[in-house]
Amino acid sequence: MSATSDFFARKKEELGVVLNEVQKQAVLHTEGALLLLASPGSGKTTTIIMRIGYLIEVKRVHPSRIKAVTFSKASALDMKDRFSRFFPEQPTGSVDFSTIHSLAFEVMREYLRHNRMSFQIIEGAVETEEGEGESEGVFDVNNPPLHKKLILRDIYRKVRGDNITEEQMEELTTYISFIKNKLVPEAEWGGVKCEIQDAPLILKEYEAFKRSRGDKLLVDYDDMLVIANRALEQSNELLWKYQNKFDYVLTDESQDTSLVQHAIIEKLVRRHGCLCVVADDDQSIYTWRAAEPQYLLDFKQVYPDAAILKMEQNYRSSRNIVSIANRFIKRNRNRYDKNMFTRNPGSRPIQIKNLADYKVQAKYVADKVALIENLREAAVLYRNNSSSIALMNEFDRRGIPFYMKDGDNRFFSHWILEDILNFMRMAYTDKRPDLLEKIHTKLNGYITKTQMAALARIQNNESVFDNLIRYVPLQDYQPKQLTECKETFATMRETAPRSAIRTIRYKLGYERALEKMCERLGFRKENLIGILNTLEDIADGLETLEDFASRLKYLEAVMKASKRNKKTNAVTFSTLHSAKGLEFERVYMIDLIDGIIPSNDDMKKVDGEASPEMEEAVRLFYVGMTRAKELLVLLTYGNRDGEEVKESQFLTAVRHLQAPIGSERAPVAAAAEGGSARTPEAAARRHKKAEGTVTITEGTAKSFVPPNPNALKSFADLQPGERLKHRVFGGGELVALDRDFIEIRFTTGIRKLSAAACLEMGLLELE
Repeated sequence: MSATSDFFARKKEELGVVLNEVQKQAVLHTEGALLLLASPGSGKTTTIIMRIGYLIEVKRVHPSRIKAVTFSKASALDMKDRFSRFFPEQPTGSVDFSTIHSLAFEVMREYLRHNRMSFQIIEGAVETEEGEGESEGVFDVNNPPLHKKLILRDIYRKVRGDNITEEQMEELTTYISFIKNKLVPEAEWGGVKCEIQDAPLILKEYEAFKRSRGDKLLVDYDDMLVIANRALEQSNELLWKYQNKFDYVLTDESQDTSLVQHAIIEKLVRRHGCLCVVADDDQSIYTWRAAEPQYLLDFKQVYPDAAILKMEQNYRSSRNIVSIANRFIKRNRNRYDKNMFTRNPGSRPIQIKNLADYKVQAKYVADKVALIENLREAAVLYRNNSSSIALMNEFDRRGIPFYMKDGDNRFFSHWILEDILNFMRMAYTDKRPDLLEKIHTKLNGYITKTQMAALARIQNNESVFDNLIRYVPLQDYQPKQLTECKETFATMRETAPRSAIRTIRYKLGYERALEKMCERLGFRKENLIGILNTLEDIADGLETLEDFASRLKYLEAVMKASKRNKKTNAVTFSTLHSAKGLEFERVYMIDLIDGIIPSNDDMKKVDGEASPEMEEAVRLFYVGMTRAKELLVLLTYGNRDGEEVKESQFLTAVRHLQAPIGSERAPVAAAAEGGSARTPEAAARRHKKAEGTVTITEGTAKSFVPPNPNALKSFADLQPGERLKHRVFGGGELVALDRDFIEIRFTTGIRKLSAAACLEMGLLELE
């Protein structure tokens, strides 16, 4: 038996690990560059670890000569742990597993020390293999630490003359990170999209501040990457050292890697060229954070002799989920042509639930999850963190434990919450000018800054409204408005919280004030209204305003405490972004409406074609689908915040893929969902009756397919045997054609499709 065969046989006996043919090829391809395209659930981590083990045990490579770079610290730790279990005879730490930031920190530190430059990390903490690190320290209000967000907050205040909100801070830091990871020169900063006014100027001031400390260079996480890349460019000695430190380099999750990160790796392997890049272009969902999926598509341009292998077998999900997900992702054009498949048996079809109203959604999911014994095997996924608040409120009330993977406390510190609480405080006392100062521009008393300044000088502990009317010059219409405000606040004290919020919104004019703010400052109205509606949901059933304030504090504590439920029997709440790499027996994807996924920005077209943002939204939806092993439930609704909404065109696409209109599979799929429908139309009617949904017709289904300029407009000249390409099913051979149906033999078998639907929706073109 050869050494190679013996290696695979031993690991099968010791660990029960059996690799398929493509996985074995990936293990054996050790010399030169390799791009390993790993579909969801294809066993990439096992393959990576086996490849490293093969290098050590068969190729006799010393473990210290192997460098494995991952996207996140969690991935690095997981890979390190898996390697120790697969190859326990190897000393712990023998192979260098690290994040790209850890590698960059090491290079940067050596470069700056050599140039006699001291530095201070101003963002979080950085851990190195020696256990060293820099942290922000303990906050001292009299001597605040130098920290990225504190610095940016101060610069924003000086440049804009106002305090920065949490959402604006996130927008600004994302902008700065994007510029550095894309290596955008200063002259082009203004061309990078950012909702923050004067963002280029703020960044310029930020960079100047970091260099203004004579004794130290201030460095954030992104600076580490930029400085490390520059160091390897400018110092031949340092470049030579790191090139000769490792003979084999492997990068995981490379679809999430930015341009500057790719540049560092490229320099590292230039001497020997032995690079294994593990990635899936179909799971690239971080371009807004400067990930560079195009780099994978151009891999051969950088490494002309590279081999490309496709790990397409999915070991995670049922056949139904894999089949639909594989066809769904083919909507995207800018990708490697892959065909994910599985030998797992089929299970229940993907379930699509169309609810009447958004408010029903959290209750529906809680009802279903409450019946599950093993809660750890269930996950609720959503695009935006704001979706988690209604879930958390409902699950907490029902006593269903949950783990919130990426809980976002910004909801509880949002200025809208503070506004609502200040309105409620005014219901208990209208004698505090300081309270009115915070909300006077957001209620319909039309109080000016000058009038507020005059009011502040009156110190008689009387009603602020009485003082305004008696002592402050007013416009003729104001006394009546102020009197009504005073009376409204007086009645609010004994009002139930939900009614009080509605009074604030409509009677006191808060919602109208928000609309004007959105027009003036560019805030997204639907986001702010959504927060108000969520607050109403939280207030539902509570009796007093004190109960409401207490409930908010309680839920904030619950969100923080949910982090401790990670390893307990609890349902996982996660954004679609954070769910990548995870898997669950059952997955509920919620808020599947146009405007959320895809967002309004996603749906904007470029030259009549789907935008890059739309392709990324497709990938994000695909990531969510492929987290499920057995049961995938997609939830949409017809009404949100009092307005009619459309189900996500992605969900429409899944509905069509699972039961194509006019195809022979439609009645089968309908029956498989538990109905007795014998036609697609009957299935839709049954669905409407059961869930209060809108019937799906060919006219609505066609909207999910982007226009195809090459689509066939007529079948008049087609002959059996001609090659056609379907937008979903790929290439195939024409078998038969009549007035109503067209039959095509694809690799998955013969499909009978509606001729009218194919023409109307532009689904077919000549191959």
